[in-house]
Amino acid sequence: MVQVVDGASVSVDAQTVGGIEGPGLLVLLGVTHSDGIAQARRLAAKIWGLRIMAGERSASDLGAAVLVVSQFTLYADTTKGRRPSWSAAAPGPVAEPVVEEFCAALRGLGARVETGAFGAWMRVSLVNDGPCTLILDA
Repeated sequence: MVQVVDGASVSVDAQTVGGIEGPGLLVLLGVTHSDGIAQARRLAAKIWGLRIMAGERSASDLGAAVLVVSQFTLYADTTKGRRPSWSAAAPGPVAEPVVEEFCAALRGLGARVETGAFGAWMRVSLVNDGPCTLILDA
């Protein structure tokens, strides 16, 4: 999920671990079992070039920063009962390298990337701009 923001930050145990100021993107990144390095690179390029910023420009056009927060809960299955199933989310040892490659691919494209803390309980703060929120699938 990608949100256009006018600033965002993520903290763990009341300590800020990542943040961006001004216009940028907040990426909530979920990884499933079939995702890999190729999907991470393709998705990074797609997001970096999306013309969703002011004036139909991309984050690439603006040199905007990107805050990436891993979020397995995006793969919740709520079709049965009241307790979500997380079986579609990749386990940490599978997901973490994909998240790291996604961030590396963004950096390779010239993005200033900040991140949350993989697997930690995080508090995400943001100022949604627009609001503009998109769900993308690799």
